[in-house]
Amino acid sequence: MTEQTIFLNAKLADGSLVDLTVTDGRFRVITPAGKAPSVDLASIDLAIIDLGGQLVAPAFVEGHIHLDTSFYGDAWRPHIPCSNGFDVRERVAFQARNLAAAAPMDERAKNQLELCIGNGSLAMRSHVMVDGSVGLKHLETILAVRKQYRDLIDIQLVAFPQSGILSSPGTPDLLDEALKLGCDLIGGLDPASFDRDVKGHLDVVFGLAQKHGAGVDIHLHDGGTLGLFQVEEIAARTKALGMQGHVAVSHAYGLGDIPADALLKAGEMLAAAGVAIMTNAPGNHAFPPVAALRQAGVTVFSGSDNIRDSWWPYGDGDMLSRANMIGHRSGFYEDHELAAAFDVVTHAGAKALGLESYGIAVGASADFVTLQAQHVPEAVVAVPKGRTVYRRGRAVAKDSKMLVR
Repeated sequence: MTEQTIFLNAKLADGSLVDLTVTDGRFRVITPAGKAPSVDLASIDLAIIDLGGQLVAPAFVEGHIHLDTSFYGDAWRPHIPCSNGFDVRERVAFQARNLAAAAPMDERAKNQLELCIGNGSLAMRSHVMVDGSVGLKHLETILAVRKQYRDLIDIQLVAFPQSGILSSPGTPDLLDEALKLGCDLIGGLDPASFDRDVKGHLDVVFGLAQKHGAGVDIHLHDGGTLGLFQVEEIAARTKALGMQGHVAVSHAYGLGDIPADALLKAGEMLAAAGVAIMTNAPGNHAFPPVAALRQAGVTVFSGSDNIRDSWWPYGDGDMLSRANMIGHRSGFYEDHELAAAFDVVTHAGAKALGLESYGIAVGASADFVTLQAQHVPEAVVAVPKGRTVYRRGRAVAKDSKMLVR
């Protein structure tokens, strides 16, 4: 029997009040409130839910997270500062020390997943360590967790060489195997400052991407002109290989500390190459100017990145809170700017991840969140917590707590 749910009095982002008819997990009909079509009760299993004018938003997109290295739900681990300013190698060493004493990885990953789902994220991209230091152990665990939660959230996995590619023996072959096992994308890490060989590093990344038909998402922490140079190299390769729309640079701190004219050129270059930029607006780093890049046509998306791990103690798994942070740090005050911050964690994130059937639209998967807000700008500012999260039209979380597992 066909399953159908009619959600009455849903408020859309444009302020209109509508009725949403969901059939077998997809939006089938969207009508002005009070004009939902009649149904044959003999042929369907019907439920009716009155949303009472709550704002309905597409489920949030958690575009960058690390399911294998979070300590959320585990014992509190005090942050260890770097000895002389931010240093990726030193942080990686701290991480290895902490992980050795952590709770089982699958438990920690599930805790983090349920935190994100409870706050309204139903699509995610997680980077998972694959390198000479851990082999494929992290990936094997996270693949099993992804399978367990596949009915609740869509998860893309990035084979992430946390210890470098060229400087970590055996890593290229491990990355190759990771893509065979089920990773969706190949990652990278600071080709210049970590491996000290931009060409060699990118040869491996883009070579494996071409071999497996995979996407690319590279961590890039290097600042200033060094960071910009690597962004240029990534964009050039993307365009030359016809990979527009399948490559992202995560963090790209360097875009946040270059002159305005250089940023304008970089934005035009990234837009032409179809390279997306991920930022989580970290507290003590320059970060890519969201408004300027969006104006240039660049897809800018976001993610929690680290949640209570060896890099910092913050993170709440709430992408609406992340939109608030991006807006606050970017100086977004007007309604259209607040709406842009919201777009970064919804539609722009869906575009960056290549999600199909996304949004509140006929034919799209009925993955959505109800918010106690008059409109999107208020939602970004207030970050209301009284939410219900629907996966394919079925409630899976309410008030930040899971209803099903």
